[in-house]
Amino acid sequence: MDLELRHLKTVRAIAEAGSLTRAATALGLAQPALSAQLKRIERALGGALFERGRDGVRATALGDLVLERARVVLPAVCELQEEAVRFARDGATGHRLGGTHGPLLGGLVDRLARAEPETQVTTYTSWSEREVARGVAAGRLDFALVGVCGESAPPEAGRLAWAEVARDAVYVMLATGHPLASRPQVALAELAAEDWTDVPGDGCFGDCFAAACVRSGFTPVRVYETDTASCVHLVQVGRAVGLCRATFPATPGIVTRPLTSAPLLWRHLLGWHPEGRAAARAAAVLGHARAAHAEALARSAGRSADALS
Repeated sequence: MDLELRHLKTVRAIAEAGSLTRAATALGLAQPALSAQLKRIERALGGALFERGRDGVRATALGDLVLERARVVLPAVCELQEEAVRFARDGATGHRLGGTHGPLLGGLVDRLARAEPETQVTTYTSWSEREVARGVAAGRLDFALVGVCGESAPPEAGRLAWAEVARDAVYVMLATGHPLASRPQVALAELAAEDWTDVPGDGCFGDCFAAACVRSGFTPVRVYETDTASCVHLVQVGRAVGLCRATFPATPGIVTRPLTSAPLLWRHLLGWHPEGRAAARAAAVLGHARAAHAEALARSAGRSADALS
């Protein structure tokens, strides 16, 4: 049997898990299948890679040698794949955008389409900021348009270049019939008895929201974490109040209001690979993103003024 990269990944997974049972779970395999695969790998390499004991497995001297080489080979191959993807796309045209913020992403697409009508623009959306950033790092996307809570670091901070598009106070969404809907601002403490709804994310926003509630003297009764459409529905029918960006578009049955003292902050960021083809266009795309945010903010502010007049 010839040794393959997947075999090195298996050996690494077993070493990191410390037991065949945990490694099998992590790899999505049955333990007997993993044990059989390990035996084949050990035969190919000429000896045992792990010693089995009641507390799990421990690498042998041969296992340590293989693991040492795997720690060099696997990252190198991963980097090669990413570089190959970037190299292959250098001759391609168009903008490949990834994002988590629908209205701002839509505004950026609109501005790029107006500025470069002959250039194709494609988008990929996800609730996961990390997933979008990994897409840029791997060369599948040109730009990531994501948000982070407060001053927290963006994902893939060591691999991507990041620039701030804008920063906004976080708003609350209320049903138009809510008792506080006519107020220009709402204190977080006034919403202590409410159920909440918000979209999922893999940053620290949930923790920051919980901490802000504690500072305001309460713990949220219930938080419905779901997709944007469901969040909107729950607010419209009065089931919950929600959190949103200042650029949230006009939606029937909903008003948005800033929270007094701005207890939560959201930063919109644009990221790109510094060695990818997008680097040369980053300044222009960043300018369009900032303009798209300003346009969205102006529309939202205008609608809020109309709602209060």
